[in-house]
Amino acid sequence: MIMICLLLVEDDANLSYIIKSSLEKIIGGYEVITASNGLHGLSMVASRKPDIIVADIEMDEMNGYEMVKKIRLTDMETPIIFATAKVKPSNVDEGYSSGADLYVKKPFVPSELDCHIRSLISLKKDGLSKCRPEMYGIGTYTFDCKNYSLKNEVREYRLTVKEAAILKLLCQDRGCVVEREHILMQIWGTADFFTSRRLDVFTSRLRKYFSDDDMVEIKSLKGIGLCLGVKH
Repeated sequence: MIMICLLLVEDDANLSYIIKSSLEKIIGGYEVITASNGLHGLSMVASRKPDIIVADIEMDEMNGYEMVKKIRLTDMETPIIFATAKVKPSNVDEGYSSGADLYVKKPFVPSELDCHIRSLISLKKDGLSKCRPEMYGIGTYTFDCKNYSLKNEVREYRLTVKEAAILKLLCQDRGCVVEREHILMQIWGTADFFTSRRLDVFTSRLRKYFSDDDMVEIKSLKGIGLCLGVKH
């Protein structure tokens, strides 16, 4: 069995112990390293280079949002999950905007977290990692799906795994409607209310990236799907 090195950034010592013990001793296949706040988490990321990061948001010294933003300045590939009790839409929006790939509500059971973790790692290894090194031209931008890069002559954006996966699906069927359920199943493996909300957040972020290019439009057809259009 391939061992997953997981960094758990959680300031509740009892919860941290429960998650660590459950993943390592009951579920198996994990090496869980822990940090008690965002600052400590950054240090552990640099020294241990974990396969995946699971983090709380409200912590002393440095909160989860700040930690993830700093991680994403140099690392766009390591999957990051926020596991938190902060569940307002504004919290979810800020969580994804900071660079997280998934937002899990507390309380949760370790087996649920295990499913989310393996889904994200599978997406990284079996999805975008198999992407051909070709680049898609989108208006004035060039999208390199293998390197999670979207750039033109003026600026460059480093996309998250989820952003790149969604944009790749839209590029593959550019000019056509990609069904919403298809996107949700391909990216998250489920099409429930919460994943639908996540898709809306990521779509809004993709639109912001193209906001300076009038040729590019990501259309939403209510209840149907998304369409990437490029004017000529």
